[in-house]
Amino acid sequence: MKRTDHQPVAYLFILPWIIGFLIFQLYPFVASFVYSFTDFSLLKSMKFVGFKNYIQMFTRDRVFYKSLWATVKYVLIAVPGKLVFALIIAMILNMKLKCINFYRTVYYLPSILGGSVAISILWKFLFSKNGTVNTFLAHLHIPALDWLGSPNLALVTMGLLVVWQFGSSMVLFLAALKNVPAELCEAARVDGAGRIRTFFTITLPLLTPTIFFNLIMQMINAFKEFNAPFLITKGGPLNSTYLYGMMVYENAFQHSKMGYASAQSWVLFMIILVFTALTFKSSPYWTFYEDGGEF
Repeated sequence: MKRTDHQPVAYLFILPWIIGFLIFQLYPFVASFVYSFTDFSLLKSMKFVGFKNYIQMFTRDRVFYKSLWATVKYVLIAVPGKLVFALIIAMILNMKLKCINFYRTVYYLPSILGGSVAISILWKFLFSKNGTVNTFLAHLHIPALDWLGSPNLALVTMGLLVVWQFGSSMVLFLAALKNVPAELCEAARVDGAGRIRTFFTITLPLLTPTIFFNLIMQMINAFKEFNAPFLITKGGPLNSTYLYGMMVYENAFQHSKMGYASAQSWVLFMIILVFTALTFKSSPYWTFYEDGGEF
């Protein structure tokens, strides 16, 4: 039987992806690195300046450190909150309840809608000084809180929006819970272990690979956050929500400092790379696999 070579046809099918990757991902990636060593602007010709952008960023730009610290705090608030909440909801949806598929669909909806401009504006309305949340608190005779006007509360309020978008993490946790061997949990109960002990000694260790994956993905997304600070607080009050993504955007498109913004983007890339590498490095100490292997 004559063998047919299907490689040309295969390359033809993946050609749209290759073109898209080269034009919209690889070229901007390389170009931004080149621009970071220039004074590239939309208003004047480009000139090579060496490490000037990086030196200015680390030695003279005070806003850079404030924005970086605000972003780190945001990541520490949003990522653990989202993962814990997603796991709790996944455990509830893993129970045998009537209309469980309907509940799973409803709980996933925030992840579809949460990143939109309309939802960010709605969040701003809900947590404004005279918004729905404070109106509800007034009925409970609880003093109104300045959710978006207080430097201590504004970042937490924005973090709640990310926590509310728990659907993608929840689906992964739900799939992982389905794969937890029921016989192990039953054996633990026979030995006298309660629900809480069974969860921490059997279920949670088997979920650690999924926790590891969710942690990496959500951490990267949180470092790149832009919509919430731009639409809800404009970086205020007192730059408490002036996240890194908003700083890069303003330097690039409002101040026309494309070269400087490119340098800031590469610093963010390196920060994400370091945090990701540290997470991978720590994973053997807390991530467990059924076959005893490592990632």
